[in-house]
Amino acid sequence: MPNHPPALLVLADGTVFRGIAIGATGITSGEVVFNTAMTGYQEILTDPSYSRQIVTLTYPHIGNVGCNPEDFESAGNYAAGLVIRDLPLQVSSWRATQSLSDYLKQHGIVAIAGVDTRKLTRILRDRGAQAGAIVAGEVDEAKALAAARAFPGLAGMDLAKVVSTRETFAWEQAEWSLEKGYVSAAEARFHVVAYDFGVKYNILRMLAARGCKLTVVPAETPAADVLALKPDGVFLSNGPGDPEPCTYAIEAIRTFLSKGVPVFGICLGHQLLALASGARTLKMKFGHHGANHPVKDLDSGQVLITSQNHGFAVDPDSLPAHLRATHVSLFDGSLQGIARTDVPAFSFQGHPEASPGPHDVAYLFDRFLDTMTRGVAALQPN
Repeated sequence: MPNHPPALLVLADGTVFRGIAIGATGITSGEVVFNTAMTGYQEILTDPSYSRQIVTLTYPHIGNVGCNPEDFESAGNYAAGLVIRDLPLQVSSWRATQSLSDYLKQHGIVAIAGVDTRKLTRILRDRGAQAGAIVAGEVDEAKALAAARAFPGLAGMDLAKVVSTRETFAWEQAEWSLEKGYVSAAEARFHVVAYDFGVKYNILRMLAARGCKLTVVPAETPAADVLALKPDGVFLSNGPGDPEPCTYAIEAIRTFLSKGVPVFGICLGHQLLALASGARTLKMKFGHHGANHPVKDLDSGQVLITSQNHGFAVDPDSLPAHLRATHVSLFDGSLQGIARTDVPAFSFQGHPEASPGPHDVAYLFDRFLDTMTRGVAALQPN
């Protein structure tokens, strides 16, 4: 491909992949993971949960529909880097305002194309996610290897407070429609305080569309400050990093549970609810990243196709008596959902907001509204 300088991806084990630079020049390092989604690359790049991660997309053609100002899932770009097989020369979408390559350059994202992503995915699947580095604009293997091996890994890394908002703010935007774009929130029925551990905008939009007045607070906000806002419920967002160092969040969640405040957690919020309830978390071999993961709802028996992005999970063998499993992964049997049996609190490991899709698990937002109405009874099996 003309006009693209060379680039390298080097893993900490010494494996080298050569390709071309399609984004910013320079060097970046992080944990290399693979994502099996066929769409949503812009949403992935702007998902704060990907902080300090280099994302490998397994679908071979990435960039077909370009990028646009509407598909941001946060205020910025958080993925440490991008790895793809092929960058199409033609952008084809009526919503596109620029190509993926131009977008990457504009936002300073180091990226590489021309990589055998099937081989890379097999390495990560067999050996586990590992540190890596992309060097774009030069081919210095020693420099890239040194950067990869210097990355400390995500275990023990508290990133929620790094990506979180610094100021409390109100959210009033609902979901996107073909005719109108993003619309205003529905008439408020409940006041929900949302903890921003790296929240995705579409989570807030789906809550707003269901009649929730939303107050978004920083990750380290004390429980007393939230309770002073008199919320009908507390939402715990997704986010990056290891949940165990987030002791400030775990302490606040325990207070909400003790007060009987309805709580709903997604992704990192799910793990934090588990830790606050006495369970344990663990680092997965290569995590779950994609938009095609089958999950079983243990209450209904229904199989759901879900969006996933996590490298840590709740240990199912550590659940105390007041926690029950509600969902499990049909890929590896890992725990995907929990509910408290004594207070109105539940959580889900995947992403029910799933921008751009699928939307099989969107009913969990309705369940949250139900818990704010009926309390713990809403979480009991039918």
